Formats: sequence, structure tokens, C-alpha cells
Amino acid sequence: MKTKIAVFLMAVMAWGMAMGQGSLAPTPAAHPKVVIFYSVGIEYDHLLFAQQALQFFTANANKDKYTLVATTDWNQLNDEFLKDVKVMVWLDDEVHSQAQRDAFEKYMEGGGAWLGFHVSAYNDRSSKWTWFRSFLGGGAFGLNNWPPLPAKLVVEDTTSPVTKRLPQSFEAPSNEWYSWTPSPRLDPNVKVLISLDKSNFPIGIKDVIPPTDVPVVWTNTKYKMLYLNMGHGDKIFTSDEQKNLIEDGLQWLLSRQQTATGK
Repeated sequence: MKTKIAVFLMAVMAWGMAMGQGSLAPTPAAHPKVVIFYSVGIEYDHLLFAQQALQFFTANANKDKYTLVATTDWNQLNDEFLKDVKVMVWLDDEVHSQAQRDAFEKYMEGGGAWLGFHVSAYNDRSSKWTWFRSFLGGGAFGLNNWPPLPAKLVVEDTTSPVTKRLPQSFEAPSNEWYSWTPSPRLDPNVKVLISLDKSNFPIGIKDVIPPTDVPVVWTNTKYKMLYLNMGHGDKIFTSDEQKNLIEDGLQWLLSRQQTATGK
């Protein structure tokens, strides 16, 4: 297993080096700039997701008319680097220093846009970054199911540009689902777009989420942000519905005006 992980790490790092930690697609400079932050020294299943996500966004960059930059250097999260970034994406990690936290807050409060996946939103009740918890809707990590399992998802708002290509409900492939305490839904600024269907509960074998409210895709309408709980393992992009969701979510963030209405 250690050999397998080492080989995979080398492949992901080689991918980043081949792309020069810069533009992943030959798109014109006039196109809006999307920056992906990711890490390699993390959980293997999160690495699998990150590798496939990089390939997915790269393949869509020309078609969807954005310039894509990817980096594992989280110190790039600073005012100078972010000044022309239209959307920031966190694939499998979050910021590591106070300077990075400060830069992220300034970027978002100044009208920047964020797309976060799975573990990028992880915070527990001991977290001292209270701004980030409020940004996510006030919830801290509660429980997760284990092992990763498929689940039926309910689309609560099929009129949103993010969910416009989705049916009322669909079967999502295997993922580690997170619950939040309290539920982000209780924040009046949060708009829940997709949640776990009640028919899933209890979900898990070793670690179990009991019947409760589990939003999995939402936006805090005070900001230009979108969080998706998908992002564990190599099955995320096997679903056409989830590929449409991710593509349309990024397009929504790119197309939004600098407004605090969330519409």
C-alpha cells in the first residue's frame, strides 16, 4: 500500500510540474481566471478525487471559457496573487496559516468567489477560525458515515443555475458524507440546494449518521460561494449528474455579479 501511495504521489506531483503550477489549458488571457488549490501529502482518497478533479476542470476550461491555474503552494494565497482571480477552488485541503486565512477573508469580503469540496470545509468545535465557520453557515463537523457509500440525494431547488440540469433526485456514487452541527440550514443566509434523502438513514456501517438533516450542497448568500460535500475517492466523476452539478456550479460563480444578494 505504501508503494502504491508513493507512486500515486509522484504521478500527481508530476502532473503539477508538467503544467508548471500554472495554466492547465491554453485559454486566452481575456478569459476569467480560476485558481485551484490542492495538496498531495494528504489522505489517499482525497488525492484520488483531486487528480480526477484537475483532469475534469482542465478538460472543461476551453469549452467553458476560463483560464485555469493549479497550485499546491498555499502560500500563493495572498493579496497579490489573488488580485485577478475570479474563482478560487479548494479541492482537498484548506489554509494552513493566519496569513492565508487573512488573505482568504479579504478576498471573499471583497467580492471574490469560492468553490469548496468535501474536506475543504472541515472544522470542528475546537476550531478558532470563527469567521470560516460563519462563512459556511455556522456548522461544525458532526458525524460521517464509514465506509464511503452511495446515497440518494434530493435536489431542493431545481430552478437554481447550479442545479438546472439535475432531476428532482438522483443516486450519488460512493462518498464519505458529512453531517454538521448545527445544520447550516438554520442560518437564514444559507440556501440549501441538495441534501441527503431521508431514505438513506441510518447511513454507514462502522460509523453511522442517524436520521437528521444533512445538507450536501449549499451557498451562503452573503458571499459568492458554493460548497459541495462530494470529494472522497475515485467515484465522484462517474456520475453525469455530479459532473453537471460541478460544471454548472463553477459557471454560476463565474457569471455572478459582485453582489451580496446571492441571486
